[in-house]
Amino acid sequence: ELERFQRFVNKHPPFDVVIDGLNVAKTAPLSPSSKTLLDVVVHLAQKHQRLLILGRKHMLKDSLQWRKRDMDEMQKKADFFFTSNMSKDDPFLLYATLHSGGHCMMVTRDLLRDHKAALTDTVTRRLFFKWQRGHQIVVSSYKPGKILTFEDALPYDTIVQTDGNTWHIPYDDSLSKRASFEIPVNWLCLQKK
Repeated sequence: ELERFQRFVNKHPPFDVVIDGLNVAKTAPLSPSSKTLLDVVVHLAQKHQRLLILGRKHMLKDSLQWRKRDMDEMQKKADFFFTSNMSKDDPFLLYATLHSGGHCMMVTRDLLRDHKAALTDTVTRRLFFKWQRGHQIVVSSYKPGKILTFEDALPYDTIVQTDGNTWHIPYDDSLSKRASFEIPVNWLCLQKK
């Protein structure tokens, strides 16, 4: 299956966005999965030319969750790759995103912690985390037909930055609580007089 996927990716031009179809479809549990995914695809297709949706074969079977008309509409706007129903899709998501180059973004709510934990050395783990922050888009809120907002990837790195005269330092205020994988949102800006 992985070899079939590698051939698929190699015969297509680089993608702009790779979407974890099942993960994104479950953003609104009470909405049909295909409708949620279609809304996300329609929105992203307005900004990006080449979309790839990764899914599993059961998504092709017309059902209450996976409506054939929604799937047909998405296939007009994006390429699809369907794995077997037993496959883990994260490796496919990471491979397609990395293979498509530095401009490519991935859409998933998955934190990919298992993949970071599998990296044996601290430098590689930190590099992966940094890459992830700069390439992952998350559907932050969705109400069918009303609200669709994204938490975009950061265009900057959240490390101390300086040009010699000005310093930008990310920090947490004493009231903020965040998980270890989340980044600080506050910045202290200092300028030499």
